[in-house]
Amino acid sequence: MIEIAIDGTAASGKGTLGKKLSNKYNFPYLDTGILYRKIASYIIKENINNTSDLEKQCCDFAQNLILEELKNENLRTEIVAKLAAKIATFPDLRKILNNKQKEFNKINKKKYGGCILDGRDIGTIILPNADFKFFITASLEVRAKRRLLEKNISFLHENDEKCMLLNLINNMRERDKLDSIRKISPLVPAKDAYIIDTSLINAQELFFKVSNIIEGKK
Repeated sequence: MIEIAIDGTAASGKGTLGKKLSNKYNFPYLDTGILYRKIASYIIKENINNTSDLEKQCCDFAQNLILEELKNENLRTEIVAKLAAKIATFPDLRKILNNKQKEFNKINKKKYGGCILDGRDIGTIILPNADFKFFITASLEVRAKRRLLEKNISFLHENDEKCMLLNLINNMRERDKLDSIRKISPLVPAKDAYIIDTSLINAQELFFKVSNIIEGKK
């Protein structure tokens, strides 16, 4: 049975990699970041993001999350991402979701012979003994351009596009800083992880590179 752990910076290509590996090896794939975004979206929708018991509200909702039933929703807005980063520092919430991730891995690894998890702490806490660990990153500018392309905005004026790109770069820089220095689950690669910079390679090249590592090819 094979465990594949993927971690890394935002918009570095780790999500696309996880999906491609899932399709190739027929292993279930879980983007663990979506769990925090799902909870953040719920908090925003219910307008309870400024309550004094925010952590309890998050934990109560998380207890009832069924990972297999998570639907594809628009959970990548800036406001959702910002709140998700905030609640991700709640110790009790992380404990609940970490246990759900471990259970997801246990069930699907037994059923399918393998599992792929992508997100924070995967190679250090969730799957510390994973067969393969990958930490994917890229330069700030490259990642910001990828995020801009994801927005699929074709009618922007050139100056507006530059302004939006600069805003994305600044937001990512701040997020990277906060993720790296926070006390709970900072953004750091596992000691035995393959660190891959995708600044100069595309999604398909990354997929081939990782596949070759998994299959023992040079």
